[in-house]
Amino acid sequence: MDSSPLSVDGHRIEPLGPQTWDAFAGLAERHNGVWGGCWCTWFHLYPDPPERRELGNREFKRQLVEQGRTHAALVFDGDEAVAWAQYGPVAEVANIHHRKEWEQGVTRVPDYRITCLFVDRRYRRHGMAAVAVRGALVLIARAGGGLVESYPHDLPPGKRTSASFLYNATRTMYEGLGFRYERSKGKGNCVMSTEVAAS
Repeated sequence: MDSSPLSVDGHRIEPLGPQTWDAFAGLAERHNGVWGGCWCTWFHLYPDPPERRELGNREFKRQLVEQGRTHAALVFDGDEAVAWAQYGPVAEVANIHHRKEWEQGVTRVPDYRITCLFVDRRYRRHGMAAVAVRGALVLIARAGGGLVESYPHDLPPGKRTSASFLYNATRTMYEGLGFRYERSKGKGNCVMSTEVAAS
């Protein structure tokens, strides 16, 4: 696997791991644990393991990182992580919104899915979510590539909403990154995909 430094639009991208945990934790802690204290664990919780409730979300996430059981592309500004895109194989991030509907419509299980994005409030509306997704796609390519799905919000034309509600950005952003629209999923979400070649 290629381990050369990775940069997207001048921002350093690093994978989530024990060496980058402190930077990830710093971003989460600056925002009260992200999405109401989730620590980007919700998508891991199918089924919800009892140790998550015993440990709490922060420690549960830290242990997943130590065990190599969670993946994300972290976007850095200097030494500070300012955004991330969580991704992983379906078995690793099995708990998606409208999961049963997704299961009924799936024709090919993706190799990876991108489940959650988060951008530091100081950096929102500056394209950082797209930088994080592009970073994730490069890391996926370095791991062998494959079919990648994501589940963005499908907003009506002209409608804007608070970035704090967009846990996986918008259909428009993903279209700009080369993803194909596949189908709707639940109310206001959709399934999009792209093929990533190995690098």
